[in-house]
Amino acid sequence: MSHTQKMSSSTLARTVPKSSKSQHRLQDLLSAAQSVFTQHGYQRTTMALIAETAGVSEATVFTYFASKRELCIQVITRWYDEISGELERDVPRLSGVHAKLSHVVRAHLGTLLADGSGMCALVLGEGRAAGSAEPELAEVIAACKRRYTAPLMDALAEAQAQGQVRADMPLRLLRELVYGSMEHVLWDAITSAKRPDIDTTAAQLTELIWSALVPREAALASLAALSRFRDEVHDALHRASPPPSLPPLQA
Repeated sequence: MSHTQKMSSSTLARTVPKSSKSQHRLQDLLSAAQSVFTQHGYQRTTMALIAETAGVSEATVFTYFASKRELCIQVITRWYDEISGELERDVPRLSGVHAKLSHVVRAHLGTLLADGSGMCALVLGEGRAAGSAEPELAEVIAACKRRYTAPLMDALAEAQAQGQVRADMPLRLLRELVYGSMEHVLWDAITSAKRPDIDTTAAQLTELIWSALVPREAALASLAALSRFRDEVHDALHRASPPPSLPPLQA
């Protein structure tokens, strides 16, 4: 069981199912709740609607969850467990920090926009709504995010130590650079109701972020190499061009 699962079970869950039948019922309720939250958003979702979707009575839902808020957090926690597990499996297999960054950006945008903007709006909205007003909720979401971002942050920390990523900026700012940039793109997709082309956006965002991560010395060296390459191409084209034809001699 993950850290976030332990935290959610000890602080939020009303009932801890022991039998396989109860565990199955719990997962069915969470799946129904995720579907309803994704379709209707938090404010318009009711426990009665979740019960109807799951095919049970509203009293059954309250047997497992004390409130809509608790159920929502369980949905978010389960979702984070799933996507975090995928990154923990896939990111370490990739070679090079650029490849890892590219994978995380593509996966993040694709995951949050997979089913329209419903889950994206739910996760981002509830995360912002927590704050100091609901410290328990805020801590659960913060724990989910720490686990979710850990695969890339571990890769960036290692790359910093090896001089592949700029070391003059703390990791917390690099995290904000990566995930803050993506959050802006996602909020724009929500508010405009326009789904961006995920592959194109991910590729562009990866290169934009990467240009800010590369150490200044490496960036200057790349610019110098590009300038030399341009000059070499220009010289080669000039040498390959035929000499201008001379006018015919006059008799």
